[in-house]
Amino acid sequence: MIQRCHKKKTQLPLIAIVFFLFVLCTIFYNERRFQEIHRHENRKPNDIATRNDVKNTFSSLSRSSSKASAGTLDRFSTCNSTVKYNGRSNVNTPLLQSDEQENTKVSCNLFSGRWVFDNISVPLYSESDCPYMSDQLACHKHGRPDLMYQNWRWQPHGCDLKRWNATEMWDKLRGKRLMFVGDSLNRGQWISMLCLLESVIPANKKSITPNAPLTIFRAEEYNATVEFQWAPLIVESNSDDPVNHRLDERIIRPDSVLRHASEWDHVDILVFNSYLWWRQGPVKLSWSNEENGVCEEAESIDAMELAMNEWAKWIESNVDPLKKKVFFVTMSPTHLWSREWEPETEGNCYNEKTPIEDERYWGSGSDLPTMRMVGNIVNKLKSKVSVINITQMSEYRKDGHPSIYRKFWESRSAEQLANPASYSDCIHWCLPGVPDVWNQLLYHFL
Repeated sequence: MIQRCHKKKTQLPLIAIVFFLFVLCTIFYNERRFQEIHRHENRKPNDIATRNDVKNTFSSLSRSSSKASAGTLDRFSTCNSTVKYNGRSNVNTPLLQSDEQENTKVSCNLFSGRWVFDNISVPLYSESDCPYMSDQLACHKHGRPDLMYQNWRWQPHGCDLKRWNATEMWDKLRGKRLMFVGDSLNRGQWISMLCLLESVIPANKKSITPNAPLTIFRAEEYNATVEFQWAPLIVESNSDDPVNHRLDERIIRPDSVLRHASEWDHVDILVFNSYLWWRQGPVKLSWSNEENGVCEEAESIDAMELAMNEWAKWIESNVDPLKKKVFFVTMSPTHLWSREWEPETEGNCYNEKTPIEDERYWGSGSDLPTMRMVGNIVNKLKSKVSVINITQMSEYRKDGHPSIYRKFWESRSAEQLANPASYSDCIHWCLPGVPDVWNQLLYHFL
C-alpha cells in the first residue's frame, strides 16, 4: 500500500510538467492565430490586391490554402487561375531627379555630356587580365575585331568626372559591404567593378564565392566585400533562381521583398537596378495572403510600380542615410532598331563602331513613362536614395553591345548565322566599356 502511494507521488510532477507544456503551447498557438487575424483586419484593400471590388478582396482572406500561394515563389510556382488586375497606375509625374542632380544643376551635371575618343587613359583594365570576366561580356575574346568600343571616355559638359583610383575606392570600402542588386545588367556592372578593383589586391588576399543568389568577392586586407544579389524584379518572384530563370510566365509577389531584403540590412552601400525584366509582357501578381492560388495579370508598368513601392517602403523604414548609402541606377537602354539613329535602315547594334553624336537622341529602348513612374517613387525617398542617371549617356553607345561577339548557350541555325543581326545581343554591354563609366559615377558620389 505504501509502495503504491509512493509511485503515485513520483508520477505527479511528471503529469504537472506535461500539463504545463500543453497549456503553454495552447497559449502560444492562440497568440499566433490572434496576430494573423489582427494583421488581416488592419490591412488596407490596396495592400492586399488593389482591386475595385473591396468585398471580393476581404472575402479572399477566408479561402482555403493551395499550392500556388503557400510558401515562397520559385520556378515551379503556378497560378490556379488568373483575373485581370484593375489597380490604378499614375505615370504622369516628373522625370527622374535626385539630390545629386539638383546640386549638379548649379555647378556641373555629370550625366550630361558626350563621349570622347581616348586611347591613352581608357580602358582602365584589360579584358584578358580580369579573372572575373564573363563570357557574356568578353567581346574581344569572342571575336570582335575592333577595339574602339573600349576607348571612349565620358566627358561631362563644363567639368570632369573624377579619375578612377582603385586604391582610393578600396579605402572608401574598408570594413564595408558593397552590394549590387538586380538583373544581368547590374551583374555586368558588378563584374566591371571587380575588374576595376581586383588588380591592386594580392592573389592570396582575395576570393570569390561560386555563382549563387548572392555572390561575394572578398578583399581580406580591407575587410571589404563587393557582392551581387540576383533579384531581377526586386520583389520576390518565380525568377529568383540565378541560373534557371527563363520561364514562360513571370509571377511576382508584389507585397514582399523579404527574401532579398534579409541580405540588405547589414550592407553599407546598396546599388539597385530594375528595368529590363519588366519589358517582357504582362506580369502575374500572387499576393501573400491569396490562399486559392488566384493571380492577377497586370501590365508590366503597373506591376513594376507595385514592386517599386514595396521596395520604397523597405527603404523608408530601414535606411538611415547617415549609416547606409543607397543608389538607384536608371534604365540601361537597348539598341534594337538602327532606323532610330539611321533612318531607312533595318539593322540593329550589329557592326556599329562609333557612338551616336546627336545629344538629343532618345531611342525606344528607354521608356519615358517608366522613367517618370520610378522618378516619382524615388523622389519621395529624398535623401535616402541617390540616383545615378546612366540612361542618356548610354543611349549614345550603340557600339557598346556584344552583338554576336559573346558566348551563346543555345546553338545557332544556319539561317541565323547567315544573318548576324538576327541574333545580336543589343542589350548587355561589352567590358571594358560603358558599365565602367557607371562605376566611375558611383565612385564620384561616394
